[in-house]
Amino acid sequence: MKKFLALLFLCYAVSAVKHSLKFFLTGTSGTTNFPEFAGVATVDGIEIGYCNSIKRKAEPKYDWMNQLFEKKPQYLQLFSQKCQINQHFFKFSIGDFKKRLNQSEEYHVLQSLTGCEWDDKSGEIKGFNQYGYDGEDFMALDLQAETWITPKPQAFVIKHLWNDDKGRIQGNKHLYMSTCPELLQDHINYGRTFLLRTERPSVSLLQKTPSSPVSCHATGFYPHRAKLFWRKDGEEIHEDVKRGEILPNNDGTFQMSSELSVSLVKHENWRKYDCVFQLSGVKEEIITTLDKAKIQTNWVSPSEFPVPSAVGGAAGMVLLLVFSGVLYYCWRKRNDFQSVHGKC
Repeated sequence: MKKFLALLFLCYAVSAVKHSLKFFLTGTSGTTNFPEFAGVATVDGIEIGYCNSIKRKAEPKYDWMNQLFEKKPQYLQLFSQKCQINQHFFKFSIGDFKKRLNQSEEYHVLQSLTGCEWDDKSGEIKGFNQYGYDGEDFMALDLQAETWITPKPQAFVIKHLWNDDKGRIQGNKHLYMSTCPELLQDHINYGRTFLLRTERPSVSLLQKTPSSPVSCHATGFYPHRAKLFWRKDGEEIHEDVKRGEILPNNDGTFQMSSELSVSLVKHENWRKYDCVFQLSGVKEEIITTLDKAKIQTNWVSPSEFPVPSAVGGAAGMVLLLVFSGVLYYCWRKRNDFQSVHGKC
């Protein structure tokens, strides 16, 4: 599971100069709470289009893409066809996998990560076509060796069947080593102002309680090639530090956090620590010194709470019990739903 998610949320080093066009596809069986099929296309980590089994036509997300599709309508047709064809392929494959793997359960999830990366400095192109099934790595196409590989012994029969389809392998190789890089470069050219911009983030220090780790949170930055770390006396530290992943915001920017455990740090030593944000293409760092006066928190000392009357306390307890019941119900409903797609 962790391996496949690591592929889905691949991050670049700050010094890397790479662009990517990726397609994230998900097919499900045995659930009515989720579309049977959904697909997302991204360029450099930014969602550019979406389709699912309900909305079968791929729709562009930004105005600059409309200009591209007006110039080259075959691209939009290709995206829509990819959505429709894969919807049927995923449904068939899940049924086929269930039969060949002797699975009786109704709930299954098939995912794929396909696309290409292009280094605009070296010109190097990397294509990929990988599948995950029920949250685990399942199948990957080695485009150089032109063969499917799998880490699952029980999937060897499926691997041999897929390897026998030489036409599909050749088609995938051409798609991800030739067509995909051309698509990617056109998207970069038409969306240059949007995709090649730089936006510096706002950086905040957050803490839940006085004994909790201090989170250095950067949000609103672009591109996603960024680094956030803690220093002590000017030297980067790793001990007592927990780094979060780079995550997308709804507006096309990104966010990330890095937590520092301060439970053993003496108050007089706090200012020896600072949080540093570095963004690819921007020389200036954003440095935030660890300072209690700068920390944002919702925590309120128990001594600052007003003492409620007996009646108020009883009413509050009733409300708390009701609210807890609602939370439990929502948690159960959410857990039931996640039992279907939580394996992804």
